[in-house]
Amino acid sequence: MAFSLNEAQEREFEDILARYPNQMAACIPALHFCQDANENWVSPEVIQFVAERLSLPTAHVLGVVTFYTLFNQEKPGKHQVWVCRTLSCALRGSEEILAHCEKRLGVHAGGTTQNGRITLRTAECLASCGSAPMMQVDKDYYENLTIEQVDQILDRLMQEA
Repeated sequence: MAFSLNEAQEREFEDILARYPNQMAACIPALHFCQDANENWVSPEVIQFVAERLSLPTAHVLGVVTFYTLFNQEKPGKHQVWVCRTLSCALRGSEEILAHCEKRLGVHAGGTTQNGRITLRTAECLASCGSAPMMQVDKDYYENLTIEQVDQILDRLMQEA
């Protein structure tokens, strides 16, 4: 099934394209927009759509998607939990937090819980080094974490309707 945008999304997509000096420069923002419009993942149909709309080779768009970790190549869970692994977070306990999340959720980093609620991921840096350890849930940061705080966050995510 081909990917398409509704009328309102189409206007917003055109606004995004107008901000860039050329089509190639708009590739990443166009992919982010289409990912959001496609249940938070970049399907092969989205890649084809963006390639055609930006007059770019499909291989170029695929290369962008496979290079950047913020593009989901498979449909993720309802929530994405990113545990930062950079040095400052690692020195303050992010390895323990990741191991705890894996045990609590029953998945390894990169996996999605059986109920489809949470996809667990790791990031090399989430730019919050002064408040390590930290994790990002969807678009929200949680900093200076303890295992107890992680449990509260995961419990809330698992209980949401």
